[in-house]
Amino acid sequence: MTRFTRACWCVSLFAAAGAGCASPAPPPPKPSADAPFHALAADIIEDHNKRHPSTATDLGIHTYDDQLEDLSQAALAAELEAMRGFRSKLAAIDPSTLTADNVLDREQLLHAVDERSLELDVIKSASKDPDTYSATITNAAYVIMKRSFAPAADRLKMLIARERKMPGVLQQARTNLDRAVPIYTQIAIEQIDGDIGMFQKDVPDAFSSVKDLALLADFKKSNGDVIAALKDYKAFIQKDVLPKAKEPFAYGADTYSKALAAQEDVDIPLDRLLQIAEADRAKNEAAFQAAAKVVDANATPEKVLATLMLDHPPAGKLLQATQETLDSIRQFVVDRHIVTIPPSDPVHVQETPPFMRATTSASMDTPGPFEAAKLQPFYNMTLPDPRWSRAEQEDFMHQWYYAMMSNVSVHEVYPGHYLQFLNAKTFPSDVRKVYGANTNIEGWAHYCEQMMLEEGFHSDNPSYKLAQLQDALLRDVRFIVGIKMHTQGMTVEEATTLFETAAHQPHQVALSEAKRGTADALYGYYTIGKLMILKLRDDYKAKLGADYSLQKFHDAFLRLGPLPLPLIRKAMLGDAGTAL
Repeated sequence: MTRFTRACWCVSLFAAAGAGCASPAPPPPKPSADAPFHALAADIIEDHNKRHPSTATDLGIHTYDDQLEDLSQAALAAELEAMRGFRSKLAAIDPSTLTADNVLDREQLLHAVDERSLELDVIKSASKDPDTYSATITNAAYVIMKRSFAPAADRLKMLIARERKMPGVLQQARTNLDRAVPIYTQIAIEQIDGDIGMFQKDVPDAFSSVKDLALLADFKKSNGDVIAALKDYKAFIQKDVLPKAKEPFAYGADTYSKALAAQEDVDIPLDRLLQIAEADRAKNEAAFQAAAKVVDANATPEKVLATLMLDHPPAGKLLQATQETLDSIRQFVVDRHIVTIPPSDPVHVQETPPFMRATTSASMDTPGPFEAAKLQPFYNMTLPDPRWSRAEQEDFMHQWYYAMMSNVSVHEVYPGHYLQFLNAKTFPSDVRKVYGANTNIEGWAHYCEQMMLEEGFHSDNPSYKLAQLQDALLRDVRFIVGIKMHTQGMTVEEATTLFETAAHQPHQVALSEAKRGTADALYGYYTIGKLMILKLRDDYKAKLGADYSLQKFHDAFLRLGPLPLPLIRKAMLGDAGTAL
């Protein structure tokens, strides 16, 4: 009211005296859109949790623990429509009316709905990948059984409710799989015995403490129905899907570029990205050759690596040996002031669940950021398939030589993924607890491998540098292979050979990596992210000058959460600038 009266007074004075105000009154500030944005963000997250109840369980949200993903064509079409509606509402919010944190969260949500829309409307894994269905139901059981977020009997009731819906999901596959991809179908067949085995043994074992006979009888029925349905599904994909599977796995350049922009906020032309990948691989290969000479100046690099690879624990002792390395890594981080480690529980090393082992060597599995119960984090490591020959199992174990075991533990635990998890409960918003960019998440963990050695970790043993470089070369080749398989016609066989020759990987690992790239098309995000973080660190150091410290940089980076790295640059530097 005061502003309106003053403006009228000024106009009246001008009319009476022929003179005006020195300058017009500034326009009123735009009303804040923070409250409407928070409501919209909450709606988007709630919609996500309803449609993806297993993911919600893993996040620590237990509202939908008795529900299961609906993969019917009608449900997928409805989700696509919802994503389009959410995008329109997000686009209608003027970012200039939001706080700085909400500006970042709005951008993150735009990327999230774009990514999901692209999957549903263009990539369409539900019509191409039989593993979508068997992995979905297996994961739905795994997230209920793996941690005691509620008493065993209560969780078993939730599992039974989910299991009763699982045969229906496998039935939905029979309608949806009209564009099956041969390699996806082969991977699904390879993994499904592990899925069946989990329901036959691991799931009942997880609830062995339950004594309620009526509940156990219900479980025996629902679990038996799932096992029978999975066996039928295996026969279906072997006899009906695989013979007809002809769809190529490749995204094509247009979809690949759109996926990079949606998921990672990266809009660099693919030919330029490939140049970056090749240059980084060449740099790391030269360093690899030099490190090998330090280990043994009289042997070829291939011989040096082959000798190191023989120095691994027996398969049966891998988990124990890894567990014993974690304390020393953590102590180094603390002593060198690398990054702040919040108060935390020890990590438990366990074997990778069967349904994940065909395409995963190691992974960090932490309780979700919304989890109220005090639960243990798991560090998964993949052991050789017991069905393989002795020679195949030995070849597989070559990847777990001691120096590499340490490098992977840096990536997965300290100061990699586990430290990200320890910061997750204090991320600035729920948006960043639910959605994240892989260039940030995996880029950080991959960056840590190099950074730790730069800070002196195992500086007295050159084999650790060789291991770090071997892993860097592996990520470089992922970067190259992802682009070439999906945009330039590279075959799985050619990719396998490149992993063997240019990344110095054993055949079984190389084959697994190549197969992974057919579905995880953007798995160049490890190297893209690492290079972006290194540049961000240099730019942040230049900005802070004498106030810079490595710990300050790392703490500031982790506190912001897993935003796409161009958004992290905006938050830390005030301007996205040039990310690479």
